[in-house]
Amino acid sequence: MKNKKITRKITQGMYVLTTDGGGCIVDAVSQVSAGDNPLIAVAVMKNNYTNELMHKNNTFALSILGMDVNPNIIKTFGLNSMRDIDKFENINTNDIENLKVIEDSLGYMICEKVDSIENETHTLFIGKLIEADVYKDDQAMSYSYYQEHKDELIKVKTEKGENAWVCTICGYVYYGDTLPDNFKCPACGVGSELFKKQ
Repeated sequence: MKNKKITRKITQGMYVLTTDGGGCIVDAVSQVSAGDNPLIAVAVMKNNYTNELMHKNNTFALSILGMDVNPNIIKTFGLNSMRDIDKFENINTNDIENLKVIEDSLGYMICEKVDSIENETHTLFIGKLIEADVYKDDQAMSYSYYQEHKDELIKVKTEKGENAWVCTICGYVYYGDTLPDNFKCPACGVGSELFKKQ
């Protein structure tokens, strides 16, 4: 038996990845070298619009989310696509090195893309750290905490008579009375059996 929930125990944080034209929530971020300009790696799902933008752009930013982050940031960047909405419209950001970083964060890292590696589901983008700062010296939100408290953090409010179907893997929300036949999550690709009605 393969219980993939064990991967939630891997120590990693929660971040908003931004680049020119968009951004999304990511959790797989690692420092992979040291020195004055360490290399930072971030994995982005291939069917995510931000992946497409990352291939086009040469720089990206990572805003580190704290335990007390406004849940609207997680909902906005985690449950929507820039194909459909302007994620930056109602979120306070700072413009640094021509990139938007999240104001309500612990700080940020600006990276210049130096390489990318493709695998079956994700692209691993590697960037050289060129700018960074700390906004608050608070505790970072872990991926494990996010998984344990996801229902509270991305609680969906619906109008009377409107159903919300929430992907239990990535949190994407589909609104409607029923899920369409052969529906697959547009964010992470899983089938309708992994959606929960709220």
